[in-house]
Amino acid sequence: MTVVRSVSDLVAAGLMTPEAGKAVESVAERYAVAITPYLRDQLQGRSADDPAADPLAAQYIPSPAEAYTAPEERADPIGDVARSPVKGIVHRYPDRVLLKPLHACAVYCRFCFRREMVGPGGEALSGEELDAALDYIRGQESVWEVVVTGGDPFLLSPRRLRTIAQALSAMPQVGVLRLHTRIPAADPDRVTDELIDALRAPDLATWVAVHINHADELTAPVRAALGRLVDAGIPLLGQTVLLAGVNDNPAALEALFRGLVRERVKPYYLHHPDLAAGTSHFRGTLAQGRALVKSLRGRVSGLCQPTYVLDIPGGHGKAPAAPAWIAETDEDGVYAVEDFTGQTHRYRG
Repeated sequence: MTVVRSVSDLVAAGLMTPEAGKAVESVAERYAVAITPYLRDQLQGRSADDPAADPLAAQYIPSPAEAYTAPEERADPIGDVARSPVKGIVHRYPDRVLLKPLHACAVYCRFCFRREMVGPGGEALSGEELDAALDYIRGQESVWEVVVTGGDPFLLSPRRLRTIAQALSAMPQVGVLRLHTRIPAADPDRVTDELIDALRAPDLATWVAVHINHADELTAPVRAALGRLVDAGIPLLGQTVLLAGVNDNPAALEALFRGLVRERVKPYYLHHPDLAAGTSHFRGTLAQGRALVKSLRGRVSGLCQPTYVLDIPGGHGKAPAAPAWIAETDEDGVYAVEDFTGQTHRYRG
């Protein structure tokens, strides 16, 4: 079975009607399309007439709304280029760096903040370029954590992943390897014992952050893939983007975060959508996001509470976007503290 990579493929697979396909031809020419055979099977029969109305299809199937670029949207919304001292490296914080060994993904999410940079056959670092990137990390005594992203690092061969993990484990200042991936939810059979074994190296704590946005993604094959990682001793974090029409309501977020925790995935970040070109239809307001996050307090366990974050445009890093629960009052040393029911209490301290 082949990957769906074009509008004609989408129509042939029954994921779009011919009429819907015609409306997104220009979008598909600009922004990459890819849907794995696994996801194709999951999406079939859900919403070919209006993919945007389905919480899974909307994430992967092009929409006419992507043809519109809002004035505030950017080709590089979080400023990767401005913080890249060496090809394949983004150094935004003193104690961690991003290592981007490739710009290809198994699937192309319609809201991706790197959508202008990734695509089929996306550029990968050559052997020499990877060595140079690793040399940069080796020379940074403050770097404690290396986040391998891209593209999707789980598309790399186990041999290539092992090379990276072993090289980082030999750097005395590096303590943590974190990999960001969509593969467990998009192509779960790719999470093999060989791949998992390649992620581990002596004196290096390996963590994996998995990108999952809706409870419907937690199928039996996906849960099995997550279980293989956890059972191998690799702790999992959950990364979710708050997407209008997909998960922007308390019930959807509750089901997702409880589902992740049941699979031993700690919800880590809930991202406010970045200002990527053609994604405004996914982006609610910060006020709406803050209200949603606030509604989860008391509704679900603390284990199910990610940090709601905004990536500051221009490369300035993440900022917590959650509402404040504690405010100063006019009385010296006294604060107003709001509980999860909305009641306010005085606190002196």
